[in-house]
Parts: sequence; C-alpha cells; structure tokens
Amino acid sequence: MDRREFLETLAIAAAAGLPLASRAAELDKFYELPRFGNVGLLHMTDCHAQLLPVYFREPNVNLGIGSAAGKPPHLVGEQFLRHYGLKAGNREAHAFTHLDFATAAATYGKIGGFAHLATLVKRLKQDRPGSLLLDGGDTWQGSATSLWTKGQDMIDAAKLLGVDVMTGHWEFTYGADRVKHVVENDFKGKVDFLAQNVSTADFNDPVFKPYVIREINGIAVGIIGQAFPYTPIANPRYFVADWTFGIKEEELQKNVDAVREKGAQAVILLSHNGMDVDLKLASRVRGIDAILGGHTHDGVPQPVEVKNAGGITLVTNAGSNGKFLGVLDLDVRNGKVEGYKYRLLPVFSNLIPADDAMAAHIKAVRAPHEKKLAEKVAITEGLLYRRGNFNGTVDQVILDALMAVKNVEIAFSPGFRWGTSLLPGQAVTMEHVMDWTAITYPYVTVSELTGEMIKTILEDVCDNLFNRDPYYQQGGDMVRVGGMTYTCEPGAGMGKRITDMRLAGKPLEAGKLYKVAGWAPVAEGAKGDPIWDVTAKYLRDKKTLAPAKLNLPKLIGTEGNAGIA
Repeated sequence: MDRREFLETLAIAAAAGLPLASRAAELDKFYELPRFGNVGLLHMTDCHAQLLPVYFREPNVNLGIGSAAGKPPHLVGEQFLRHYGLKAGNREAHAFTHLDFATAAATYGKIGGFAHLATLVKRLKQDRPGSLLLDGGDTWQGSATSLWTKGQDMIDAAKLLGVDVMTGHWEFTYGADRVKHVVENDFKGKVDFLAQNVSTADFNDPVFKPYVIREINGIAVGIIGQAFPYTPIANPRYFVADWTFGIKEEELQKNVDAVREKGAQAVILLSHNGMDVDLKLASRVRGIDAILGGHTHDGVPQPVEVKNAGGITLVTNAGSNGKFLGVLDLDVRNGKVEGYKYRLLPVFSNLIPADDAMAAHIKAVRAPHEKKLAEKVAITEGLLYRRGNFNGTVDQVILDALMAVKNVEIAFSPGFRWGTSLLPGQAVTMEHVMDWTAITYPYVTVSELTGEMIKTILEDVCDNLFNRDPYYQQGGDMVRVGGMTYTCEPGAGMGKRITDMRLAGKPLEAGKLYKVAGWAPVAEGAKGDPIWDVTAKYLRDKKTLAPAKLNLPKLIGTEGNAGIA
C-alpha cells in the first residue's frame, strides 16, 4: 500500500470527524517519516491483547530513585514534555502524558487497534523495503478473547500483522506446553520466538533459539531475544517449572560475540527486561547497537545513548496497549552502524484507516463472545485508569470490590500495568472488567495476616520497585492497598520504606491478625472466585460508580522528583 492508496483508503473509510481533506492532510503530515539509512526496524511491545482501539492513560507517578531520578523513563507530565521538547495540548502530549486526559481523549479519540496498526505497518514497510517487525512480548494476555482462546486470537493477529521476531513474558502464563506448541507449530517458518535467557532446569539447555541473523538490504543484522528474566517470581513458577530464567549477562555477551563472529554488522537486543534493567545492561555488555525494550510500558520518544566498553548502545521502550509503533532506521556502513534516526509513532485510530484483512480477523474472533463482552455492568462518573507506581482508579474499584464482596477490612491488588481506561460517563462493560483482570490465575483469596506480615509484604514489593540496583527490580508497580493507610519513603533502604500503617486511624499491631482479601496468588493449588466475577458483582450492585477516592500512601522524600506530577 503506497501513500496514494493509503490516502484513498482513508477517504473511503472516513465517515466522521475531520473533513476528509483536512483529515488526509493531517494524517500525511503526522505519519510522514522519510526513510533513512539501509536497515529499517519496526518495534511494538506490551499490547496486552488489545485488538481494538482503546483509551489508555499514562502515569502521573513514575518515580526514579537515586541515579535514576529525573532521567528517562522516570519523567511524567510537564517534566516529560520539557525534556523531549514537546508542546502541551496537542496529539503527542496526549499520547505521551496523563495531562488533561479525559478532555484530550475526547478530542483526539482512541489509540491503537490492530486493524489500524496493520495499515501503518504496511505503509512503513512499503517505504522501507526489507524492514522487520519486532514484537517485545506481553502480546497474548490482557483481554477476554485472548484468555478464552489461550492467546490464539493474538497469535493469528501477529502472523497477519507480519511480526518477524518475538520474545515473551505473560505468554508463559499459558504454560510451557502451550508456548512450545505455538512456537513449533503456529510460528514455524513465520515468526522467530527468541529468548537467550531461558534454559532447561536439568541440563541448562536452551529452550528457544537465542538469536537469528536476518539480511536487510544486504546487511546482516543479528537479533537476540531476552524474555522477562523474573517470570517465575512475578508469575506462578508452576507454569514453567522445568525452565530457568534470569538476566544471564554473561550468556548474552557470548551471544552478542557469536552473531558478530557470524558476520552481523548490526546487533539488536529485543528485550522484555524493563527499561531500567536495559539501561544497566547496556552499560555492561558491549557490541549491542540498540535495545528495543518492553515490560515497563514506558513510551520514550527518543533512545537513551548509553556508553560501554564497545561504544554506544541505544536503549528504547515503546509503550503499551498498541498505542505506539517504534521506527528505528540505521545507516550501516563499513561493517558498523554509522548513524540512526528514531521515532515513536502514536497510533491514532481516527487518523489511520482499518486494514480489511485484520478487521475481518478481529470481527471473527469476537463474534462468538460479543453478547458477553457487551454486557453493561455499571456507568462510571469518573475517569477510570490503571497505571503508575501507586493506586489508579481501576485498582481502587477492584480493592473496593474485594472489601465489599468478601467482607474484609483490608485488600491487596497486584501492581499490574495493563488495563484499559474509561472516560467519565462511559458504560463499564464486562469486556472492560476482563481487560483489567484476565489472567490464568485469577483466584480471590482471603487470609488472616498479622500486622508484621503485612509490613513484610509491603516492604518486599516496595523493594522490588524502588531498589537502587535495577537488577533487583523483579516485579510491577507497588501492590495496591485498600482499607488501611501507610507512609512510604521510596528512597529509604530495604525494610525501612514502610511506616505508620493504620486501619480506621489506629496503628496496626504487629501480632494482631487481620482479615485480608487479595487475588492472583502465585502458589500452586490456590482456589477461589475469579476476580472478574467479584468485580462484576460489585459493579452490578453499584450500578453507578461515583469518582473513586484513591487510597494513596503518604510519600516522603519525593519532593521535586520529576517522576511525580
């Protein structure tokens, strides 16, 4: 599809919004991206199974601690715009920040959607012959249809989209057998699933191919895969009981050297480490030209250039939920990268016409489930979102549901980064509830925990988030807490971040037992109601959901931090 066909398709598809001429002109200007160099790489990550366009609010809290403070990716709101020289109040400001989100979302519409992404990918590949599409993982999880089809809707969509190389994380929560089946059957001859850091637990044999070497316009490009290194910690170990994970820095260096020895003139790491881990890794492993990263959902407009013993490594992160498509153009000459250009393109669905083949696939996979997905369980009067170091309004709804339905005083909800946003006045459907909760271990549990145990849990999760060494950051954001209050000092040492825990204004007693509800247990054999049933029951009873009152911790030592608005 060339540019002329692209704009003609837009004219045919457009039924509302801007006048056609204005819409076409805006589209061509916004997505005008002249080819540079001789190697083109397209990068998407963390779409979390969102086949349709969505609203997704970026965080207003993404704290950087120690040397990470005030540096990408730990910038939010106006600080983010200033750092990257972006103007407030336009399309890009809406895509990259939380600022004035509800108003901006109503103005600029939804973002993403695989049918629109497919059209954009085709256009960019047309302009960049031989270019590759790389998928950083967290693709098969995050929606009802993906859960109910064991990821098959996304597996087929990825092939239709033209994904060339992939790595993973949440994919593994479907179990080792499912992942291996897809790699050896659905992806065979079509998509290379790479993970240099996944080995068998018995003989340390590689489970997946560590790398591939692809030729792009006569240039040999080595692509190495790095799956999420802490999968058996952040998710249930029993899903991948016979596999080991880890950063495996030494093995990575050996693989970089191997692809160089085999003639690769450019080396790319397709990573699901998280950006802070990738920044550290880039300073310690030589020979990687660029790390196309994921996991932490950071939409970073420009790469960070990291110096190491071999030169400079570019480190990027391409957002989440299908919102962005990264475009990295390399000029490779004399056996090395001589220059680059990069842009992280927001995928505005009202600017880009839908691809017919992908739209048909999406319609087909949704058809058997449309009635269940469309059930309206409530109306929200406030903005619903999940993203940030501490509670979002979606998390608060889930916490309130746990406490109300399970009749407990305290609730915990995982610090997941995925889950679509809703604007004030929207109907909350069962599909939205599943967008927030669709996992393969959704069980709600009720336990009796002492005050001391509760502090230990909060300290442990907080250290996973705010440890000054990125290699010890093993999970998502801070566990969301309902019912009780606490004070948090992110910059303090391990075991000293959580203080002043209170329930109904009274300090928690170390030896006293408290009834606590939670969900997503990682222990094998756990049972309970699925969290989506608990949440939906609460919403049906409420009917109208007033703006959520966030139960946020009191923060100490974060004044002036560019990661908090």
